[in-house]
Amino acid sequence: MNVKLIKILVPSFILIVLLSYVFIPFQTVLLITETRTEKPHYFYVPIQEQKAFTIRYVHSIHLTDVLEQYEITQDHQLKMLEVSYENLGIGMPSSAGEDEVLELKDGVYTLTYKNKVIDSFRLHIGRVDADLTLRYKENEIDLKGNLEKGKNYEFKAVKISNMKLWKGEQLNG
Repeated sequence: MNVKLIKILVPSFILIVLLSYVFIPFQTVLLITETRTEKPHYFYVPIQEQKAFTIRYVHSIHLTDVLEQYEITQDHQLKMLEVSYENLGIGMPSSAGEDEVLELKDGVYTLTYKNKVIDSFRLHIGRVDADLTLRYKENEIDLKGNLEKGKNYEFKAVKISNMKLWKGEQLNG
């Protein structure tokens, strides 16, 4: 092979590999983006083999834990698995809808969804000092401590590039 051709191809190949590493989306994350702002700040939780996560919050009236469980699907949607709570009414379902099952066991109501899939959900980080966490694997991430109170955030599963990872802020437990 011609030496001049090799001197052109090798650096070109290295440049293509480097640009691919920086700009091609490869890492699945739960992306948490501040909404209602011109220049949103975003956070992310890297998702590995375990695709399920839980949002835990204290109900503002009942003052008991509510657990919402989700799973990230192959096509990066959020499958709602179930929601568990101790009290009915005031924002908590007292009956099951179509493709849902509501059960009471040991004083805890569990509403299970058979096939409810969403692209994303929004969450308001209230100013009230009550627990609000995201559980993934063995970590429990304090959302009130990491996100700004009084702001709204969108949660969605996406694949992002290293460039975008470097611009965001990783949330750890």
